[in-house]
Amino acid sequence: MGLSDRIGRIKPSPTLAVSAKSKAMKAQGIDVVSFGAGEPDFDTPQHIKEAAIQAIKDGFTKYTPASGIDELKESVCAKFSRDNGLNFDKSQVVISCGGKHAFYNLAQVLLNPGDEAIIPAPYWVSYPDMVRLAGGTPVIVKTEENNGFKLTPDTLDTVLTDKTKIVVINSPSNPTGAAYTKKELTDLGNVILKYPNAWVISDEIYEKIVYDGYTFVSIANCGEEIRKRTLIIHGVSKTYAMTGWRIGFTVGDAAIIKAVSMLQSQSTSNPTSIAQKAAVAALNGPQDAVSKMVSAFHERRNYTISRLNRMKGVTCLNPQGAFYAFANLNSFLGKGYKDTRLNSGYDLATYLLEEVNVAVIPGDAFGQKGYLRLSFATSMEEIKKGLDRIEEALGKLSS
Repeated sequence: MGLSDRIGRIKPSPTLAVSAKSKAMKAQGIDVVSFGAGEPDFDTPQHIKEAAIQAIKDGFTKYTPASGIDELKESVCAKFSRDNGLNFDKSQVVISCGGKHAFYNLAQVLLNPGDEAIIPAPYWVSYPDMVRLAGGTPVIVKTEENNGFKLTPDTLDTVLTDKTKIVVINSPSNPTGAAYTKKELTDLGNVILKYPNAWVISDEIYEKIVYDGYTFVSIANCGEEIRKRTLIIHGVSKTYAMTGWRIGFTVGDAAIIKAVSMLQSQSTSNPTSIAQKAAVAALNGPQDAVSKMVSAFHERRNYTISRLNRMKGVTCLNPQGAFYAFANLNSFLGKGYKDTRLNSGYDLATYLLEEVNVAVIPGDAFGQKGYLRLSFATSMEEIKKGLDRIEEALGKLSS
């Protein structure tokens, strides 16, 4: 069987693989605590589900325009005007099958072989592989924990070249929860503007999930010139607990959006018609469910980070947004249990799953060895049980 070269350049998503393995273990009756899933554990709000049901009753079950329905595009424009002070026209919006699809589309229409994409590490696992699938070259730029895992202007200036086509900014970040201030983004934007071929892809999917009074800001808010060079990807998955509905959107330069729409017309065609109607209800309807969800995440974050930092040999940055703890367990690398020696985050994650039935994602998958990502988008009961097990398992390791 002769598979294409491009499929050989990528690997399966480790986050989905861990989630699938933990679900399979649960199906066998094993009591697994999973910190793997990157999705809210809350149900989709009722008014959103009712909008989808009404769409079915109304027979809204046919093809829509490949780039999405006007009603949803108008809702997206209204959201950015209301929440971000950014004004877009419908011609600057395309609706996709989730935020991942949105990034994939942009990589496909922007990158040629030899073009480079600047990706700060730790990064969301799919960015580099989607760049490779488009024929581009991911340029991984390491950030430091003592700087909050944020890209600095000086570091960015050393890696930008005439080959740079994309600079990825994910704020708040998956996996670290790091979030940039307006000044930090303005300084990064000023560096990017020195390179006329570079576009910013700003992944803002966790915009609403923020803590401690942090005020979200987009790099598109940092001046007219950088706004023109920014393509924002977003969606309803995280904010409204709609991961399975698969609705994302991209806004920005009309010519690029037109190209994305053309690509989508020859690939997926339209996102699900019913889910589009549900997304309209999500964006236009009451937002109180979002506040309640974020309040619960805030409580879980405080407990999770406190517990991790009290464990001997573990440190963990306090995330400003999203629902992940990115824990530093480098002090355990090289240690062993029975006949096993732990030399990577993958080894640590495997040990925790097999020894105490706790599923986590190795930091290696995000470009950061010796770390583990724990999602606290699960119940407080499960969090407490899982952290108890992790502490017990780490205590068994010997030099």
